[in-house]
This record gives sequence, C-alpha cells and structure tokens, in this order.
Amino acid sequence: MNDCLRVTSAKPASSQVGVFLLQLRTLAHARLAEMDRVSRDYLERRGVMEAISDDELLRRVKAGEVTVIDVRPSDEYEAGHIPNAISVPLPELNKRLRHLPKRREVVAYCRGPYCVMALDAVDILRANGFRAHRMEYGVVEWRTKGGRVQVGSSTAGGRP
Repeated sequence: MNDCLRVTSAKPASSQVGVFLLQLRTLAHARLAEMDRVSRDYLERRGVMEAISDDELLRRVKAGEVTVIDVRPSDEYEAGHIPNAISVPLPELNKRLRHLPKRREVVAYCRGPYCVMALDAVDILRANGFRAHRMEYGVVEWRTKGGRVQVGSSTAGGRP
C-alpha cells in the first residue's frame, strides 16, 4: 500500500480521464468486494477512519476553519491542486511544521483514497500536537465532482 499512482503530466488530466479513473475504480470495487474490507481494516489500524468529505472540506475552507496541505511532490501540486492548498511535500513536512498554524485544524490530501502520503502526514501532524485529518479524495476526484482546480504555484496559500 506504500505505492501511489503518480501523475507527472505537465498539463492537468482532462475531466474525461478523471471520470474514466473513477469508473475503473468503481468496477474494481464491484469485482473485488474484499478491497473495501482490506482498505477499511488498514485505515482502522491506523486510527484514521474519519476522512473529511469534499463537501465538508469545502464548507470548512470557505469558513476559514482549516489549513489545507497538499503533501504530493511539488511538480504534482503545480500541475493541479485544490485552490488555497499549501504545498508541503511529505518529505519536507517535519522541517516545515513550525510554519503551520497550530490553532487551526489541518487537512492533508494526496493522490486519492488509496494513497498513504496523507495518512503519514496526519500521523506526523498529530504526533506534533496538531488537530489533523486526511481528505479522502485527491485532485482527480475533486475535479470530477465539480471542484475547481488551481494550476501553478499557490498565491493564497504560499509556502509555510
């Protein structure tokens, strides 16, 4: 489970590609019922079953209640990210913790529901006294559900 799908295209994937990936995942779930059980067991062992839905994340972001961090590598962030998310690649998280606000919840996301980078980020954040959650979806899911995606470096979030 440590390997994640990595999209390194300079241009963001079209919405048709995102829809195809979600349909393929749905087919896999239908054919491999054990996949849900394995995923649930893995997440329960890590104590992170409370993924934040995209609707709840959007509500919290609009209300200014959370800090959203994208823990994917910088090139993936620049190819497309959730607006106002801060790029904090997982290998850099420990040395950039002091720049994150401790009084706000932090929501980490990566490449989607089977990517463990956000889970690892939540473990690091919680071990350092942050209230942290992972977002279940990645950019592909966000886009296919009608969310806007920002390309390039963040202007609002900046680099902590």
